[in-house]
Amino acid sequence: MDVSRARASLRGWGGVAAMAVLCALALAFVLLLPRTQEAPAAAERSGQKIATGSRVRADDCEDATAHQRTPAPSGADGPTIDAIKARTGAKRKLVVGVDQNSYRWGYRNPNTEGARLEGFDIDLVHRIAEDILGDPEAVQFKAIPTNRRIPAIEDGRVDMVVRTMTITCDRLRQVAFSTPYFKTGQQVLAPKSSPVTGYDDSLAGKKVCTAAGSTAYAKLAADRKAGRLPASTDLSTTVPNQLDCLVRLQLGEVDAVVTDGALAASQAAQDPAVELKGEAFTTEYYGVAMKKDATDLVRRVNRVLVDYRAHGWQSSYDDWLSATLGKDSAASKPPAPQYLRTS
Repeated sequence: MDVSRARASLRGWGGVAAMAVLCALALAFVLLLPRTQEAPAAAERSGQKIATGSRVRADDCEDATAHQRTPAPSGADGPTIDAIKARTGAKRKLVVGVDQNSYRWGYRNPNTEGARLEGFDIDLVHRIAEDILGDPEAVQFKAIPTNRRIPAIEDGRVDMVVRTMTITCDRLRQVAFSTPYFKTGQQVLAPKSSPVTGYDDSLAGKKVCTAAGSTAYAKLAADRKAGRLPASTDLSTTVPNQLDCLVRLQLGEVDAVVTDGALAASQAAQDPAVELKGEAFTTEYYGVAMKKDATDLVRRVNRVLVDYRAHGWQSSYDDWLSATLGKDSAASKPPAPQYLRTS
């Protein structure tokens, strides 16, 4: 980890003012990092919408084991990889959808020259690019909001998405996933002075912010409908990106945020006035998302992940996440991969 990264301590990210600076910096780089906010209509689109988060589906897929529905690793090229390698000149790059606003996951580090895009997800992207194209820097990053991840893949705007994306059964109907590269769970984030104590009755009458199209919103909506969450919990505030939820919380527009604990911990690091409330109430796994029919690319990423788990994952965790999640990475390590998809 370089000196500039070490200086990015927790106290440098607290409060609304720091968030305003970060947001302004992100906007300043919008031309350097193309956004995919608006996905155009495309004839090849499947017509499927963003996942709504049902836990068990008619095809016997269960979210608890959805991460096992991926093909075995392979180093063989195929039509998808051939097309990527056939790109020439400045376009000979892996096109990857990422976040540029998630602290320590995918964010622009203002302490580096050119405010370099860095983080745990970004490290993995560089490793994949090195394996496929022989150059870890052969990447075109595209900033994608949470609710546009799947459309960006379906429209062919990106080759893959590496953006804290949970593997679920509904999403598997629209895209393919690699094996997991991270384990997390949903948690509540709220001001330290808040009476909210966690994912419980203390959310009654409270306004909760989630990202549109996220597993957090799907879980809350399902639980409120089933009576597992107070009926008076207000879920009307949804935003394109998780960072927007933190800003809403800081401005007092919402009472709490629900998101992956790994992301919530990074948001708490950005503002010492907020904290995680209660324990994680789900178990989720992040995977690399690709087109459903890009089997050769999925197999290749799975092969990269076999080596990355053994040589690279822990180093990246130590660099980016140990300050927010703790030095012991055991709870965040992905499970041993299983490859139950046969085609």
